[in-house]
Amino acid sequence: MNVIFEVIAVIITVLIGAVTYAKWAFTYWKRRGVPYIEPTFPFGNLENLFTAKEYLGVRYTSMQQYQEFKSKGHKHGGIYTFTCPLYMPTDPEYVRNVFSKDFQYFNDHGTYYNERDDPLSANLFNLSGQRWKTLRTKLAPTFTPGKIKLMFDTLLACTNQLVQYVNECSQRNEAIDMKDALECFTIDVIGSCAFGLECNSFKNPNSEFRVHGKRIFAATKQDCLKNLIAYSNNDLGRFLHITTVNSKVAKFFLNVVKDTVKFREETNFVRKDFMQILIDLNNNNVDKENGKDEKKTFTIEEIAAQVFIFFMAGYETSSTTMSFCLFELAMNPDIQGKLREEVLTTLQNHDQQITYDSLMEMKYMNQVIDEALRKYPPAFIIPRICVEDYQVPDTDVTIEKGTRVIIPALAIHRDPEFYPDPEKFDPERFSDENKRNIKPFTYVPFGEGPRMCIALRFGLMQTKLGLTVLLKNFKFTLNSRTKVPLVLNPYNIILQAKDGLWMNAEKL
Repeated sequence: MNVIFEVIAVIITVLIGAVTYAKWAFTYWKRRGVPYIEPTFPFGNLENLFTAKEYLGVRYTSMQQYQEFKSKGHKHGGIYTFTCPLYMPTDPEYVRNVFSKDFQYFNDHGTYYNERDDPLSANLFNLSGQRWKTLRTKLAPTFTPGKIKLMFDTLLACTNQLVQYVNECSQRNEAIDMKDALECFTIDVIGSCAFGLECNSFKNPNSEFRVHGKRIFAATKQDCLKNLIAYSNNDLGRFLHITTVNSKVAKFFLNVVKDTVKFREETNFVRKDFMQILIDLNNNNVDKENGKDEKKTFTIEEIAAQVFIFFMAGYETSSTTMSFCLFELAMNPDIQGKLREEVLTTLQNHDQQITYDSLMEMKYMNQVIDEALRKYPPAFIIPRICVEDYQVPDTDVTIEKGTRVIIPALAIHRDPEFYPDPEKFDPERFSDENKRNIKPFTYVPFGEGPRMCIALRFGLMQTKLGLTVLLKNFKFTLNSRTKVPLVLNPYNIILQAKDGLWMNAEKL
């Protein structure tokens, strides 16, 4: 009996200690003189994942927080994830400081990775400090316009099955989940450009690449909680052996990379793709910046981590952007007609050939994609971490080293101060005449500054190509299975429609 009382006493003592610590931790922003939103124990400013009738996600709460700070005239504010303080700039000049002007203070994402238990998490997006700088310097030449142009024919070949699939559905008068179809397309593209493999996702929707690609983003409420804990306290996450990549996914990608590297090295097979660039870097690992041989070559795990993040970015963000574009084009048939006219006219000037150069000439296509990225930025919040104590200009506020920063991209993009009638889909915002009026650092779908998405050009090319072949061949209307207004998935780290984007396609 005494043992039971002792256990109860220990539990009560721990709970009292936790509550006392949390109350003190929740005064962090008040003590620093930063506007803040009152947190609640134990989630801070997060929704209660267990009691909420309908979990709305970080996307929704970050927009609420941004709007609350703005409504009170604050240029920045402080919030909490559990007891972890997060700094949120809301003024575009403060956003500029974080991304660009004072980049030396915010040059890491501050995202969680666990190289020991989760080797694929140690990728270019997550790495910090000199490791990130060295790797980015080596990988940057991979995504120059010239290198992307070399891969164009490979991308173009992947469009054949996309057109064939949509055409077959059209002939059967079947509704098409365009998000699902475009995921198949982007998996085929990335499989070919990154691994040199034919995935054939349309003919084999249960292929391993397809299955594991979907697993990457199949987050649950429990996954959200686990990832938030690891993000809030990296050391605790590593102590608890928290991983962010599904174990089956990790095993699959590691095996594919291992087998591909072994085959190419044993047979001297060379292909112009992302995998080959990493293999070449591995065989000639010279640090040009310091002018010396680094001795240490990439491990298989390090190569796999970079291929994995390339797969993640190219697969999900491009398919999501294309599907949101098609949703808005179906909702706005006049815009769809105008874009199709540009596509057909441009191709007529290029002997009906879809080429890299013909896509580069499509200005209205750029406007449509830019407006889709404004309304539906893939990364609705963009993370940074303060690496040195930083005094906010013209204030007495100092952001301490180690403080996490979030840029609320979606909230900024839908702020009526910067974009009047922000819910309206209007590509004219990005015309040559109007885009000069867009306030700097109020359009940040991929971030800005030195840590801006390295594969941006590749992703945009993939998006343009997919939309071009679809609009050239089909007219799209919304199917009744698509809910309007769209319901977004609250658990996904990428902005995504919850129940698919169902459309009807009419062959032209």
